[in-house]
Amino acid sequence: MHPINQQNSQTQKIGLAIVAPGGYAPDDGALENAISMLEAQGCCVHNYYESERKYQRFAATDTARAAQLMAAAVNPEVHIVIALRGSYGMSRILPALDFKKLTASGKLFVGYSDFTAFNLGLLAQTGAISFTGPMICDDFTRPDLSQFTHQNFWQCLNGPTHKISAQSDNNPVLDVSGILWGGNLTMLTHLIGTPYFPQIDDGILFVEDVGEHPYRIERMLLQLLHAGVLGRQQAVLLGDFSQYRLGQYDNGYDFDSMLSFLRGYLPVPVLTGLPFGHIPDKATLPIGCIAHLTSQKTSFQLRMSGYPTLLSADENR
Repeated sequence: MHPINQQNSQTQKIGLAIVAPGGYAPDDGALENAISMLEAQGCCVHNYYESERKYQRFAATDTARAAQLMAAAVNPEVHIVIALRGSYGMSRILPALDFKKLTASGKLFVGYSDFTAFNLGLLAQTGAISFTGPMICDDFTRPDLSQFTHQNFWQCLNGPTHKISAQSDNNPVLDVSGILWGGNLTMLTHLIGTPYFPQIDDGILFVEDVGEHPYRIERMLLQLLHAGVLGRQQAVLLGDFSQYRLGQYDNGYDFDSMLSFLRGYLPVPVLTGLPFGHIPDKATLPIGCIAHLTSQKTSFQLRMSGYPTLLSADENR
């Protein structure tokens, strides 16, 4: 897995900043190995995370975590700002972030899960595009690194376009274009009614989550419906929903039955099969880009364009 294209590797290294706006690294040794791997692949790593500064369940105090993001943004040697991990913490520091300065920096901001609050806040506050994709823990620290995840990540950031093809059963036939947005479903619903929730019309909304029972997934999607969000979209694209447990009380109510209900109830097409979520093999997606979604019953393609790349990040340095 070689992250940097031939042109970049011959001219300069890619500056990659690690920030920790949420949780701390569970294994400092694995983190050091990940940094060494990135450096061997041609990255110049700027690590703003300091394990000795962790506070409660967070990587540092709220003030210090917000400062990491802002410091990485103003570092002229940095192209990419990637989150250490998710867990929880971004919600606490959103008011402390200068979104206009973050946007003006031209950096490529990357993360998922709890980082969804940043992705959507940046889009809502300034209209700027960021990326939902791998984080250091554990996409770069796991012993069995996903070739798909790493190749897709660098392909997307090198741009200028990106494409995801996937197989899935019983999807509606569809051909739509719009703004691609979304992320973690819990964080998405958490932001409704706040200044950090984007107002997107005719968009393509994608969602994922982990450890959430199907009835909770249904409940959150209904919240988006009743809040007037889903009715304004052209499609809802479901990523991975895993690590939940069904019980005897569910009496046959599982993910498939929930999906069947939603497809008959929601005023928007619902597709499944997006390779994204709390799983080893995850795609990288630009939040706020232009997307073209074409779907047949057993497969779909998502084409993305109009987003910043490593080339544009280099020009903004």
